Amino acid sequence: MPKSLVVEIVKKVSPAVVSVIISKDLPKIRKYFIQPFDEFIGPYGPPMLHYRKEGNERVKLGGGSGFFVFPEGIILTNRHVVALPDVDYTVITSDEKEYKAEVLARDSINDVAIIKIKDAKAKKFPILELGDSSQLDLGQDVITIGNALGTFQNTVSTGVISGLSRFITAASGLGQTQDLRGLIQTDAAINPGNSGGPLIDFEGKVIGINTAIVLGAQNIGFAIPANNAKKDLADLKKHGRIIQPFLGVRYILINKALQESFQEKYHIRLPVDYGALVIREPVPGDPAVVPGSPADKAGLLENDIILEFNKIKITEKNPLQDLIHKSKIGDVVDMKILRGDKIGAAKLKLEERK
Repeated sequence: MPKSLVVEIVKKVSPAVVSVIISKDLPKIRKYFIQPFDEFIGPYGPPMLHYRKEGNERVKLGGGSGFFVFPEGIILTNRHVVALPDVDYTVITSDEKEYKAEVLARDSINDVAIIKIKDAKAKKFPILELGDSSQLDLGQDVITIGNALGTFQNTVSTGVISGLSRFITAASGLGQTQDLRGLIQTDAAINPGNSGGPLIDFEGKVIGINTAIVLGAQNIGFAIPANNAKKDLADLKKHGRIIQPFLGVRYILINKALQESFQEKYHIRLPVDYGALVIREPVPGDPAVVPGSPADKAGLLENDIILEFNKIKITEKNPLQDLIHKSKIGDVVDMKILRGDKIGAAKLKLEERK
């Protein structure tokens, strides 16, 4: 593609790309020393270090990117960008104006969040159009724009789509991890701070939301497909929140490696090398089956292995999370369950994730 086309697209879309700054008022602590003193012999001993609070100071905790999708000030970004509670979010537009923002919804599955300008005062913001991320091709030209390293606002890079339907386990700066599937891989430079910014095709449409990089690698970045965000926006518009179906189990996916690991480390024999093993988190208060959930009502138990979901075999390519996410609230699903050495069936109705 000619360079002039890239310049034309960037000029068109840049005004809709924003920086998202996370900050909080924290105590300002001052260090000082006290010299121990004896009234008869004078100073003695080394000075002693003490601390005292001197009011509060505004501290920047992090930053990311985002882009307007509705002129009223509705912005798409990553969930991990706005995951912190009890902090202030500030949006900086391309003309360097600052606005306070609030989080409207967080998608716990797709690493998507929707935020809104608080004090727009009827101002209309430029927006980006979401393209169809199901029609992408390997080698397709793309552009990324974002707040690189949390410092360099509206940094532009170009590249191609390097892979489709990628699966990664992403780690956030908060020490949390999340499995992300169906991602777009690109060699366009994505840096810390680019998270939440748009991945744009050469029609100027957003085909993905930049979300992760591989540390220590060059030119390997990932984006959430734009179609995932379309559902969240539709839910927010219709229901005022993101609607997600809920099963109510904690589990790990079984594969050949996990089967062998259980046998070697724990001397536990898993009779299959596929399915979802229902198992609790290593945290008190996180049971394997959530009380009162559809799974609980259907009689699922810890150590059950869910083999099939509506006759679809659960594998790494067809994980349980994806099968649930593709369903609708109120759907009645049939599951094949392995309990011990016996295969049974369970029927349940999916409910809304609270």
